[in-house]
Amino acid sequence: MEGTNPVNKKLAAALSGGAVLVLALSGCGGDDDNDQLNSWAKQVCDAVQPQAKKIEAANAAIQKETSDNSTPEEVQKTDAQAFKDMSDAYKAIGDAVRKAGAPDVENGEKKQKDAVEELDGISSSYGALQKQVDGLDTKDQAKFADGLKDIAAELDKLSKSGNDALRTLEEGEVGQAMAQQPSCKAASGSTPATAG
Repeated sequence: MEGTNPVNKKLAAALSGGAVLVLALSGCGGDDDNDQLNSWAKQVCDAVQPQAKKIEAANAAIQKETSDNSTPEEVQKTDAQAFKDMSDAYKAIGDAVRKAGAPDVENGEKKQKDAVEELDGISSSYGALQKQVDGLDTKDQAKFADGLKDIAAELDKLSKSGNDALRTLEEGEVGQAMAQQPSCKAASGSTPATAG
């Protein structure tokens, strides 16, 4: 029978894919003298940075809880809290992009709206995963492991989906403006890419 540990390792691997999402919000070099766009990028990047740290911490907590000696109760508590934190973080990023308004680029309004919808959707998905983890039966190791398997599969889907609207938002000038922001550089530089 597969215990909790291998399953939680799958969970951790699936999660590391999801962390990439926020780091997409960092753009790449280039410079531009569009002040309006630069101030938009600064506002978004400053709001994203603490959330990226929160997502990273949630990932780290789940990775840490994959050791063999963790009880189902410990795994459940850690995972539920991590999913809640991730849900809150994506919601906050969505709110930041909403508050910043449309970037001063072609189709800026549509790009902003799509990215906000995507971020809110990701936030809801993590919220649903939190409820799912909370509902698992920790008394029955086999059932618990099965439940975690389902959650790992959901997570895997979540880490592969999304991102499109965010990527679209960050194309071209927006990405260049974001790359100029120290807070975006910090958000992207702090997480090593993990092979999932």
